[in-house]
Amino acid sequence: MEKTRGVAVMLSDELYDKYIKLIYKRTGLYYESNKKYFVEKRIIQHTESLQIDSLNEYYMLLKFGTDSSEFYQLINDLTINETYFFRDFPQLRNFAEDVLPIVEKRKMSRKKIKIWCAACSTGEEPYTLSIILQEMLDEPEKWDIQIIASDINSEVLQSAKTGLYDSRAIKDVPIEYLEKYFKKRQDKYLINLNIRKSVSFFRINLMDTMSRSSINGCDFIFCRNCLIYFDEQSRKSVVMSFYESLNLEGFLFLGHSESVGRITSLYKAKKIGDTIVYSKSK
Repeated sequence: MEKTRGVAVMLSDELYDKYIKLIYKRTGLYYESNKKYFVEKRIIQHTESLQIDSLNEYYMLLKFGTDSSEFYQLINDLTINETYFFRDFPQLRNFAEDVLPIVEKRKMSRKKIKIWCAACSTGEEPYTLSIILQEMLDEPEKWDIQIIASDINSEVLQSAKTGLYDSRAIKDVPIEYLEKYFKKRQDKYLINLNIRKSVSFFRINLMDTMSRSSINGCDFIFCRNCLIYFDEQSRKSVVMSFYESLNLEGFLFLGHSESVGRITSLYKAKKIGDTIVYSKSK
């Protein structure tokens, strides 16, 4: 077996199985056998950087080490964060034009809206929602707008807090919004303070019951294109916990390839506009 800096460069199927079971137990993320090369490459990179002699030794460090920081550094490298502003525009249009007005009307006396973006990556989604609220709410300055943005990856959260994006991230931003809500910084685009002030970022592992249960009173939860990395049991656990975090008549938005109905029957499905949406029924 070849070695690099004393590290075996092949991960046995048996040891790979141990790694993915550990990752699954702690995060709910499940990597099948066809992801072995992807996972193996990142494990080897971490093992070499720490100058650990074997992949098994690194596994033991992750499993039994008292400091969880290295485990989450590996998770940072394993979690893919492909996102951009106004991603899946038809769904966002449905939220903005059809669903949001229902909640706005219901909450006119309190003027408070709370949204949880449960897999926010580098921040494009929560900032997009903040822009939509500024555009769609009547007198948004009079509303208490809270957007909780969470992710398991600490590195993308740090990037999100900075609020600085390249041209790829803003490619679908309408030109009037780009001029109104961004400032050009050389070849980058900085989201302005009025949009950023409503968004708070937190590192939350969706398989950590205590962390996810700390968020409640939500009118909307967005968890788009995240549950595809979970298995059936983990999906059900997360979606049922979202139910507890929602206000009555609150709405859950998943990715276009994800279906609430296939996971649990807790939510009420209804057609609003031209789209089927899911809410916490009375």
